Amino acid sequence: MRRQTPTDASRRRTSVPPVDPLRYAPTAEHPVRAKMRRLAADTHIDPHSHPWGQLAFSVTGVIRMTATQSTYIVPPSRAVWIPPHVEHMVNVVEDAEIRTLYLHQDDRHIGPEIDAGPDSPWHQCRVIEVSSLLRELVMHLGVEPGALSPGHRPEPREHHIIALVLDELRRAQQVPIGVDLPQDKRLRALCESVLDDPTRWSTLETCAAETGASARTVARLFRSELGTTFLQWRQQVLLAKALTMAARKVPMAVISAELGYASPSAFTAMVRRSVGAPPSVFFS
Repeated sequence: MRRQTPTDASRRRTSVPPVDPLRYAPTAEHPVRAKMRRLAADTHIDPHSHPWGQLAFSVTGVIRMTATQSTYIVPPSRAVWIPPHVEHMVNVVEDAEIRTLYLHQDDRHIGPEIDAGPDSPWHQCRVIEVSSLLRELVMHLGVEPGALSPGHRPEPREHHIIALVLDELRRAQQVPIGVDLPQDKRLRALCESVLDDPTRWSTLETCAAETGASARTVARLFRSELGTTFLQWRQQVLLAKALTMAARKVPMAVISAELGYASPSAFTAMVRRSVGAPPSVFFS
């Protein structure tokens, strides 16, 4: 497969280190800490991990968070949960204000309320809906950095906000959207290119011609690495792209046209097949 050139999107990104997480470390007495960061488009936050759970969403703009073998597009209406000790990195798709929650977690619980045992969905990365209440609660959490002294407890108002945040997280609906990524370096480079510009890579033959591999080789790699076909995998990419556009209130007819669908009805059929709901419900 072809090597990426210096003009590829991955080379244009500005890499920055993560903020020292110890400045926002949660504790059992203060189980939720919040952080705010504004980043420009094409900024890349280097891979890192934390000994506590993390929930990240954008107040404005769009980010793409990659963890383990999946990547997640995060517009303001969604958030990504990253369990403790899971390495992750962030690409800023559009200028964004990012709010991050760090949540204290032991072997069984997140904070005092949420089950986080080995059979819990919180044991794995997941995308959740951000309710209007959760969004407002997060915006009212303090974002001041600094290590907490032993036994430190939040002020009464913040204590109540934290309790409501945890309750909203416990009630939050999971969103079935995320794009699996391969381990094979050749296929990984191709998948990253599709994520950057999915409309350019519309067919398996296009990918094969651009990379110098045969269509059969690319198809075999998708089956062996991701357990799916190229077209099925690309549909997940298009869903993520559509979600980003819908968060900006782009009309559905415009979304379907920009993603290469002949008509809004064809796009609606794809969404129904993928998530079992029409765009009006899934993107609401």
